[in-house]
Amino acid sequence: MNLGRLLFPAIRWDAATGFAHARGLLDDALDIGVGGFILFGGNAEAVRDLTRELQARSAHPLLIAADLERGAGQQFTGATPLPPLAAIGALADLEVTRRAGELTAREARALGVNWIYAPVADVDLELRNPIVGTRSFGSDPDTVARHVAAWIRGCHEGGALACAKHFPGHGRTTADSHAELPRVDASASELDADLAPFRAAIDARVDSMMTAHVAYPALDESGAPATLSHDILTRLGREKLGFDGLFVTDALNMAGVLEGARDESAAAVRAIAAGCDALLHPEDIIGVLRAIERAIGAQIPADRVQEALRRIDAAATRVREVPAAAEYGCTGDLAWATQIAIESVRVVRGAPHLPTGSLQVFTVDDDVGGPFPPPARNRFVEALRDAGIDARETDEPDAAEPLVIAVYSDIRAWKGRPGLSSRAVDVVSRIITTDAVVMLFGHPRLAADLPGDHVAAAWGGEWLMQDAAARWLVQRAGSRTLIERN
Repeated sequence: MNLGRLLFPAIRWDAATGFAHARGLLDDALDIGVGGFILFGGNAEAVRDLTRELQARSAHPLLIAADLERGAGQQFTGATPLPPLAAIGALADLEVTRRAGELTAREARALGVNWIYAPVADVDLELRNPIVGTRSFGSDPDTVARHVAAWIRGCHEGGALACAKHFPGHGRTTADSHAELPRVDASASELDADLAPFRAAIDARVDSMMTAHVAYPALDESGAPATLSHDILTRLGREKLGFDGLFVTDALNMAGVLEGARDESAAAVRAIAAGCDALLHPEDIIGVLRAIERAIGAQIPADRVQEALRRIDAAATRVREVPAAAEYGCTGDLAWATQIAIESVRVVRGAPHLPTGSLQVFTVDDDVGGPFPPPARNRFVEALRDAGIDARETDEPDAAEPLVIAVYSDIRAWKGRPGLSSRAVDVVSRIITTDAVVMLFGHPRLAADLPGDHVAAAWGGEWLMQDAAARWLVQRAGSRTLIERN
């Protein structure tokens, strides 16, 4: 048995060195025969070169994955970005959702990524949830289920493996599983309703499901996170729901799973025993491998490991061949993505508009902090200027001049809260004027905490949504007609 195939370490792009800094890890991982990798970031050409090298050096076909909830451009520069899933869900067009899945998969395959960690099947049920929000298609389980199935169909058409996450549902949590172990005290019947998108995913023949580092006492009274729970993964997922695809853990470096076990290796052993097939983001790959070797026959039945290896091999074999039409970053795809992003912008109140003449743009970035920086905030102003608007950034607004306030408040790992900080609200309150326009780069519901008579929301703060928000405002330039909230 090649137990290394159970492991999927992370390779992260570095702006200064590219992937060169990861050479030692890559060599070690290939030496022990890992099942694949998860990639974070990178120039598209560099990613394609890397994935080709990895497949050529491996003794078996690799599963190479990435978090691409917002299109291949979410991670890889040069590929097409897409709006957040909440923005796509708000368009209420299943064909748009299907095409989003197809485009994401097609571009991923062009870069050598064959396993996409999307779509999010969590239902946006808890306003205090710091990690789901705009990552979910919406707040109605049946609606989310339809979009999840459509996205998976598109993903399969694009030639990649899909992954519904985070089983059995992360939508009711009030804590971020990156930072701690959330506990959901909902009843079994409530949690059963949350399973609708996962049932739809299984019916759509989803290839894999990612487990939640979340405790559900109504499903497993031990309080173990789902990732480590035989009751949740095997009895519920396998036996009751009939799922026979890959169960992949959420990242093993997250506190939610480490609180459920004493360390990474112990968590890995318990995850395999509980029903997981693939271990995502182990940091000490040699230590984890040795722990699994020692556990076989004691904590982990030998046939459980064989079952996991069978599923990994079957999945890798299905996507072994690279599609002939390997294109990414096509002009037509970006134009479509931009159009649906523009259509997703929502008027929250008043009549947001661009005034005639020059204007000031003041930025309130509420996404700072955490281990990884937020996206650059320059595209919004650049896009206004590209459209011929005399826009200038300012740190000290002049009350006598027209003002647009750009507020960034997205869902981000380790951020620890779903909404606006009091600091951000105070800043907006201090500079707001009667005619000022507030463009919120976050979920529209967050606007309830912001002052201002004219507010619009663009769902997220990445490049595409900044560009779309500017284009949307330009299309309304000079208009003060009240638009009904969509």
